Formats: sequence, structure tokens, C-alpha cells
Amino acid sequence: MIKNFAKRKFIVTSFAFLIFFITLLFPSSNEINPISETTFVNGFTATLYLPNKENYVSRSQIVTKNTEIYSKIQELLSFLTIDSKNNIYLPNIFKPIIPKDTKVLSIDIQDKILKINFSKEFLKVPQNFENELIESLVYTFTDLEEIDGLLIFVEGKLLENLPNSNKKLPPVLNRDIGINTIYNIENIRDVVKTTTYYLANDNDITYYIPVTLLENNDKDKVEIVIERLKSNPHLQTNLISYLNASTELNSYELLEEEIKLSFNDALYEGLKKDEMKEQVEYLITLSIKDTLNVKNVTLIN
Repeated sequence: MIKNFAKRKFIVTSFAFLIFFITLLFPSSNEINPISETTFVNGFTATLYLPNKENYVSRSQIVTKNTEIYSKIQELLSFLTIDSKNNIYLPNIFKPIIPKDTKVLSIDIQDKILKINFSKEFLKVPQNFENELIESLVYTFTDLEEIDGLLIFVEGKLLENLPNSNKKLPPVLNRDIGINTIYNIENIRDVVKTTTYYLANDNDITYYIPVTLLENNDKDKVEIVIERLKSNPHLQTNLISYLNASTELNSYELLEEEIKLSFNDALYEGLKKDEMKEQVEYLITLSIKDTLNVKNVTLIN
């Protein structure tokens, strides 16, 4: 069911792209549009994390023409870069974030660690978008099966601190950095980090906003995620969960790379459409995968 929903989600999130492509393929005049040479026929899906209108780094899917990993990375970087040729394929609810005129000098992958060497223009990111830039890069590329972490270089030098705030970066960037992070910490005891995904909708385009919460909490991480999906999001934005407030997690079994969650009968209560049920499953799956770093999530009801 999750796979079917992913396909359906792709259709929804890519609808704006497809309308645009059809327009390009069948121009209304004899004038030749150079963009029409890029058709993405028989394309593949890839995930992008980009700021939305409210500057929350958001998860959406795009159509990519590449399957070879290095070509795919180059293409994704183009989508992420301001004023690149691929910006026209992004709905206007998302904003490219890599500074304009930034060049990719080299790309390498070793032991599932992606190394990207940018030109000096990369450092021109505004201070208020530094964190979003790093989050966008890390989450976009660690979504690829071939990549677990990221090293950023500028003109051959490892980026150890953010260019404006001078905030120190970890040796290897991975999803441990969090995304759209909210801090609710009163002391250093019992600090727990969880990431929860919510649905968002803008101009009939459905996408996802992950929210990392650092808080003092003595509950289990899985329990925290389910409770957060049942309650109102912390962000002041139009986020949706659909998870019924009466839903209870009966038990779960955590294996090496998989977790099995058992719920009571309220899991799908009040959800009249199969699509809404699949959205609930998908939100739980994305949230648990990010929070526990597992590959597979199975829901039992």
C-alpha cells in the first residue's frame, strides 16, 4: 500500500510539472522554445528538500531523467541552485537555495559519503538561510540509497563552519543535524530528538514538512512520534496529519533494519478514503524511518 501511495503522491506533487511539460511539447505557435528539448519522457522520481514560501525545508518529488548516480546528483544540484535552467520545473511554492552562479567543481562518493566541491559563490548564502541550505543538501542527498552522509568543500577546502554565523558543522553531515528544528529544552537531562512529517497543501500541490523536536522527555521515541502525529503541529502553518486522536500504539518490535508497529482499531477511524489511510501510513513511515534510522516500517492493525 505504501508503494501505491508513493506512486499516487508522485502524480499529485508532479501535476504542475506535467502540465508545463505538455505545454512545452505542444507549443501554441511556430516559435521554437529551446526548453522543449528537455521532455523527461519515461522519467524517474527523485526527492528534493527545498524551502517553501514560509521558509520551512519541505519534501517533494520531481521528475528526473537520470538513473546513473553522478548524473542524478548533478541534476538535483541544478534544481537546488538559484537561477539554474531546471528552476522552471519547480512549482513556485518552493525556492531554490544554493546561491546563484555557484559551480560544482567535483563530485565523489566513497563508502556512501558524498563529497561535493563547490566554487566560492557557495559562501554567498544569506545568514538567515545558512541552516536551510545545509538541511536541504543533506536531506536531498541522503534520500538516495547510495548516500549516508555528506562532506561539503568550497574551492577544495572542507567547510567546517557556516560562512556567516561561524556555527561549527559536524565532521560528516547526515540526518542527525535535524530539519526545521524546534528546541524545547529546559535542562540537559533526558533530551530526546524526534522528527515528525506532516502533510501540507498549497495550490493543490501536496507535499511534506518534517519537523525535528529537541525536548526534555522521558518517553520512548516511537511513542513521542505517534503522540505528535495525533496532536497539533508546533509550526504556525497549515499542516495536516489525519492520525485519529484515539489511536493507540499497542506495541512494537524493533529489528536490525526494520520496525513493526501494532495499533488499536482507531488507526483508520474516520478516514473514509483509502488515500487518507495511505497518507497516515506514509506519515508514520517517514517519521519513524527518520527518527530511528530504519529502512522498513510495517504497520499492523
